[in-house]
Amino acid sequence: MNRQAILDILAKTYPDAGPELNFNGPYETLVATMLSAQCTDKQVNKVTPALFARWPDVAAMAGATADEVYPYVKSCGFSKKAQNIVMACRQIMTQFGGEVPGNLDDLQKLPGVGRKTANVVYANAFGGDAIAVDTHVFRVSKRLGLADANDVLGVEKQLMQVIDRPLWSTAHHWLILHGRRVCTARNPKCGDCPIASLCPSFGAAQRRQGSTDQSAPGSL
Repeated sequence: MNRQAILDILAKTYPDAGPELNFNGPYETLVATMLSAQCTDKQVNKVTPALFARWPDVAAMAGATADEVYPYVKSCGFSKKAQNIVMACRQIMTQFGGEVPGNLDDLQKLPGVGRKTANVVYANAFGGDAIAVDTHVFRVSKRLGLADANDVLGVEKQLMQVIDRPLWSTAHHWLILHGRRVCTARNPKCGDCPIASLCPSFGAAQRRQGSTDQSAPGSL
């Protein structure tokens, strides 16, 4: 299998790939990404304008309470998200001088920030090289044979080996868009896929249409 050929096709298919969340600066990137966990970017984009108008920066959010924030973000899921956002901003104020940290280790010290969220913030807010493995990246990279690990960290490490480092962040967006638009969890559009002839899962994907891929954690 020619992995480079697959990556080349993805690059040509999604030349303008980038984040679909709306944000400006590290603070908004962090909050929007935290809200996007188990929620669509479209829904997050609906709530963040009012949220950021009310609490426009780290200091303002650090002075809020979770009960105040939750009504603004409740459509994005768990009430724990509001608590984590407030606590993360308070920690940024006390431990990082009010500035969102620009490295992966410090980002992951914040409440509610795991490796995937840290990678997204690091790449999009600070221009770092990172591959954030969400449900789409996990599913698509395994179907395409770019990775075969059974956990997100393993997939991330394998993708880092097969993709040139300067392309890590961009390739992350290629895989996300391909997963959203073509290589969906259910009923993948194999007939419309520009990579079908190179895809080792092409036949299997057709046979399992209507069912959910069980090879990855969560609903993929």
